[in-house]
Amino acid sequence: MRKDIEVSKILVHPIKSCRGTSLQSCRYSPEGLEHDRRFCIIEANSHKVITAREVAKMVLITPRIETDDRSPHGGVLKISFPEDSGCESFAVPLYPVEEKWERLSNIALWGHEVDGFICENQNSSGRTPSTILSEYFGRSVHLTVKGNKPRPCDPTDSFPGLKATTLYQDGYPLLVLSEESIDVLHEEIRSRVGMQGIADQWSKQEFVIERFRPNIVLRGAGPFAEDDFEEISIGSNDDSEITGEKQSGILLVSKCARCLLPNVCPDTGVRDKAVPYKVLMKFRIGLDPQNKMKPCVGCNGVPLGSGIIQVGDSVNVRRIIAA
Repeated sequence: MRKDIEVSKILVHPIKSCRGTSLQSCRYSPEGLEHDRRFCIIEANSHKVITAREVAKMVLITPRIETDDRSPHGGVLKISFPEDSGCESFAVPLYPVEEKWERLSNIALWGHEVDGFICENQNSSGRTPSTILSEYFGRSVHLTVKGNKPRPCDPTDSFPGLKATTLYQDGYPLLVLSEESIDVLHEEIRSRVGMQGIADQWSKQEFVIERFRPNIVLRGAGPFAEDDFEEISIGSNDDSEITGEKQSGILLVSKCARCLLPNVCPDTGVRDKAVPYKVLMKFRIGLDPQNKMKPCVGCNGVPLGSGIIQVGDSVNVRRIIAA
């Protein structure tokens, strides 16, 4: 087993495809990190989920969770926009007001029909979330929060009998990624500056790991080490001995096949025409049996239980993929 691996970063994305939040600690359940991708933005007519693959400036929308145990809805989700957008901030209850909000059962996400509630303001004053977001998008949209109908994950080649559920994530509850992979990617990018549309700026510009939108970032395992992991657990063995609780495992059920979303800069909302997709195509294809011609970075994870994860927690590799 590999030693001295730790959690270096925890990222939660409350609204799918919008700006993420870096946390020092976070609760998790079999459906992922607490509040991760519990909300999404959909087309008002078709109820299709919209992502930053189509609308890159979604990454500039900033959601912020404020919990309140005294609130009947657990707190609020506050949403703000770039200053030059002309859109005002608003807040919605963190959990749906089921007796008042419209429920949808046909939200379209990657071939699945998922449920959700159309969000309304925390209070009745001001413009509705749908009105404000529709102005930002330039077409009619809604903000929705996941309902309680389970959304099953698709089985994978490695786990054909997988029984797991998720929220508005692309397919699985977690994305796990090693930070050392970014160092390798930097080398590959800089070796190709001036070719295939890779601009001169990339000879110095840093590629931030947030572009890949991971949930758990590892340090100490080495570049793309998670490719070889089948099950990990997070938290020190000393803590387990003190509490008497066994560490919950995380199954790494498949490689994460990549699209063009990481080409979008999270600070500007501008999509690069080459980086990183064209670079990844040179050395990260053929890793996923179902997506052999798509580059893969990171692994999709399924927690086997609930608990709390913290930056600095040790990572134990329970099982390696058999050769």
